[in-house]
Amino acid sequence: MENEDTKKVQEMKTDLNLLLECLKYQMDNSTSQKEALVTIHSICQQNSDAGVYFREIGGLIFVKNLAKSSEHSMVKEAALFTLGALAEENVYSQQTLCTSDLFEDLILFLSNDDSSTNLKRMSVYVILVLVSNNRCGQTLVKETGCITVLSELLRTVLSKHELNLLDNKVFQNYQLWSSVCSALCACVNNPQNDENQMFCCSLFPYANDWLISCMKPEIIRPLCSFIGLTLANNTYVQKYFVSVGGLEVLSQVLVYLGSDSYKTVSNAKLAVVVTKTVDACIADNPTFRVILSKYHIVSRLLALLPHESLDLGDKFSIILALGHCTENCVENQYDLIKNNGLPLMIQALTDSQNEELQKAATFVLHNCRKITEKLSLSVQECSFDENEAKQLKDTKAKENLEEYWNTAKEILHRIEKLEKENEEKIQRGNYEHMPFMKRENILKHLYSGRTRDNRAEEDKDKKQPGQLQSSCDITTKACANDKQVKTLLKSTSPLSEQKMTLRKVSSSCNQSLHEKTTFDKKNFVSKSSDGVFKYPIHIVRNKKQRLPVTDPFTLCSDIINKEVVSFQAADNCTKILKYRCSGCISVGKPLNSRNFSKLLHACPYQCDRHRVIVDAEDRYKSELRKSLICNKKILLTPRRRRKLSESTIPGEIKKRRIRKNFTEEEVNYLFYGVKKMGNHWNSILWSFPFQKGRTAVDLAHKYNNLIKIAKCTTRN
Repeated sequence: MENEDTKKVQEMKTDLNLLLECLKYQMDNSTSQKEALVTIHSICQQNSDAGVYFREIGGLIFVKNLAKSSEHSMVKEAALFTLGALAEENVYSQQTLCTSDLFEDLILFLSNDDSSTNLKRMSVYVILVLVSNNRCGQTLVKETGCITVLSELLRTVLSKHELNLLDNKVFQNYQLWSSVCSALCACVNNPQNDENQMFCCSLFPYANDWLISCMKPEIIRPLCSFIGLTLANNTYVQKYFVSVGGLEVLSQVLVYLGSDSYKTVSNAKLAVVVTKTVDACIADNPTFRVILSKYHIVSRLLALLPHESLDLGDKFSIILALGHCTENCVENQYDLIKNNGLPLMIQALTDSQNEELQKAATFVLHNCRKITEKLSLSVQECSFDENEAKQLKDTKAKENLEEYWNTAKEILHRIEKLEKENEEKIQRGNYEHMPFMKRENILKHLYSGRTRDNRAEEDKDKKQPGQLQSSCDITTKACANDKQVKTLLKSTSPLSEQKMTLRKVSSSCNQSLHEKTTFDKKNFVSKSSDGVFKYPIHIVRNKKQRLPVTDPFTLCSDIINKEVVSFQAADNCTKILKYRCSGCISVGKPLNSRNFSKLLHACPYQCDRHRVIVDAEDRYKSELRKSLICNKKILLTPRRRRKLSESTIPGEIKKRRIRKNFTEEEVNYLFYGVKKMGNHWNSILWSFPFQKGRTAVDLAHKYNNLIKIAKCTTRN
């Protein structure tokens, strides 16, 4: 494989050398030179090392001089194209070509009227490559005046009246115009150049005229990219663009594209490009966001957001633009809420898994938080029109009235049913024929054994039936004649009074229904009973729910407390079984965690519950001991000790270590370590790759022996 690679490299080098010789010795033959340049370009495209080698043998400088000195236009075009391709692939080639002489030659090609359109395109391509991601190239474009030539080309190359791209000549001019736009974009940004941005401000009126007169994708896309990059992160340029009327022009273009976005997919994509340009203009200047509210840009963006042809990147740019529009701008916030923008943002936040899209949706929701709080407090504060407000009030009043009447009729129907059922039950009672006075005496006898609290409650219950019957009679009379009540409600002028009366009627009907049924049930129970009164069961309310406990000690204490309470609450707590465990028997004793565990361990008869407690405690203590023992065993030396599981046999003779002499490398390591670290033998042992089995003591002994030998040799 290596031999094949070396052969290919050698073949590539010989080919480039031969092609360079062909360029030098075929100056009269333009076609052969063009073919040689095209072949050099294809070789360099296939192999990245070919461009480096071609630059090293001087081919790059020769092609540069050839483009300047050749008399044939097609040779110049091929040479410039080759230079641009080599500079685009290799940074060193870009730096080699980035000189003021080359920029001046390119200015001559662009300003010469005899130059062909294709030659001008190749010249602009070389400028684009030299300027892209190169601050030195951006400064040379400004210093040599090349940027002024590019701006003049942008103004004069393409005419508004003859924009027929089907024509070959017009199409070539359009290609030159679009390449000039791309070159200017590279001049002002990436990296950002404030001076070039200030210079390109003069082209904003020209761009506005083009956007208004010709709303075609071929024109809008390059101009929007040029405007967006010129505006980016430069407040002065943004203010100038707004003062010229650029933001209003972009809003008009966005409205036009948004209305036609559902007809064609290209308009939807183009609307996203315009949205990015608008976002670049308003991102740093909150005062410009009010201009967008005049054209209802927020509603247009919300209508564009659910388009099927848009990907996640396009939706992210739209939501980010909505966030910048609604930031500190009440008009745009209200426009977003009015057009159901909040559900769309919540849907984007929940459905999408893209973090950037979620952050942008959260940004929009955070901006609209204050206005949503205000709108939730009072609906009247919203800036609806007067006609819309009247219509809403009328429809709400009619709906509320119909709902109230329906509920009142249902309540009356239920009351009548319950009254009939109670009458039938009372008639079927056992003591139906008893006189009224006897029934009162029986009730007094039954209720005499109650406490004072129960008597007070019964007194309240006795007082309530008359009031409840009267309220039910009033509601039945009031609700019986529907026509009379409707006439009364119509006579009253304000809608709020009608709502209050209807609510009172419905609430009183509900309350009377509930109290009537409870009272009838009490009477029916007292009548159907056999004369024996039963105390009501005491119900504990508002009992706190305890969380499940996982700790064994707290679990034990909870189980013990439940056991003690069950024994104390029972009536026959003195009856104890013979073979109960001591934990169950010792109820009255003061117990804690220490004496209770001793009590359980000493008991021969343990129940299932307390046996579980003892096992859990023993298991927990054993795990605790193991963890404490393991934490104490920490090895700090680099020696490889035997495992703890391996047990040494008593009486076994330990084998002596095999002697290993120090090599020259180890001696060098030892001297270098002493020179650097001193007599820190353990650090030296860790720092250098000594043989396996070396210890810090071995290093110390070896160093002392070497010093003694050196002293003896010096004395002799």
